[in-house]
Amino acid sequence: MSIELPGMKLSNPVMPAAGPPVKDARAAEKAARGGAGALVTKTISVEAADVPRPNMASIRGGFLNAELWSEIGPERWLESEYPEISELDLPVIAGIGYSSEEIFELASQVEEYVEAVELSTHYLGGDTTPVEESIKAAKEACELPVFVKLSPQVDIPKFASAAEKAGADGLALINSLGPTLDFDVENGRPVLGSENGYGWLSGEAVFPLALRAVYEAAASVEIPVLGVGGISRGIDAVKMLMVGASAVQVCTAAILEGPDVYGRINSEIESYMEAHDYESISDMRGEALEILPQNDTMITIPPVVNEENCTACRRCVESCVYEAIKLDVTDSYAVVDEDKCAGCGLCLTRCNFDALYIEK
Repeated sequence: MSIELPGMKLSNPVMPAAGPPVKDARAAEKAARGGAGALVTKTISVEAADVPRPNMASIRGGFLNAELWSEIGPERWLESEYPEISELDLPVIAGIGYSSEEIFELASQVEEYVEAVELSTHYLGGDTTPVEESIKAAKEACELPVFVKLSPQVDIPKFASAAEKAGADGLALINSLGPTLDFDVENGRPVLGSENGYGWLSGEAVFPLALRAVYEAAASVEIPVLGVGGISRGIDAVKMLMVGASAVQVCTAAILEGPDVYGRINSEIESYMEAHDYESISDMRGEALEILPQNDTMITIPPVVNEENCTACRRCVESCVYEAIKLDVTDSYAVVDEDKCAGCGLCLTRCNFDALYIEK
């Protein structure tokens, strides 16, 4: 399960993403005990953040936040938080931001306590210059490996390549997505306390977007990519690794479930590897890069029903807009009408019991 990143060796590929689960030394210690292979501390800037309240909300299928950078100023981080975290016997990546000037100031100050820095730029435009300048500032200020976190709302291959050329030692992506809005219909009050009630979306809802972004980044650069965004299960991490990620970061699931989530996800990765005869993370990493993308065949392939697995729950029947699936005369298992089936594939993703599959 061990992996190597620039300047670091990790016992496993699962770590926190910069955010509330690593908001200080005490939280970092809990993440370490929870099974993290490395620690990524909450992003700091030259001043403490004035974070709105409320700033986090669980929604159906996802998570909203109006979080900013650390509410703790850099002085306290340097005096107590980083020194305590550095004693936890895990590689530590310090999140720092946001402008090149601020990053230049902070990178040299955190250098003695951590093994790498991760830059947050929160730049959503089309010009790669701010990202490049931030990387160069960090490289000039310290001798640590420099990772840069990219937003999903940019041209990923363009920004990834620009970051690599500017000297980045690795990438982390994605950030949360937004702005977003939700409110209480009874009183009209936004669920978040930021201006206009706006926030940012994370959690399971963003995972497919994050997976696509990591895939594009890994296909565009030679430097390591850390997969972030919506990872809550071992299979999510496996998919990230298969599209080229070297390791993964977890934030929202750690907020909702607690720090033991890192060990759980790691154990689920290991179980998958054992079941599929992978001897190491490197054996699995990037495997899907050689498979994707597949050309659309435009051929309708009706699914096959495994009658023994089918529980007759009717999920596939109810969601088939082509009326191609029904239960047999004894209501024991699903039956597919191949003449009506359009091969849309929805039923395959709706089934919870591996009762539907496509023959290879």
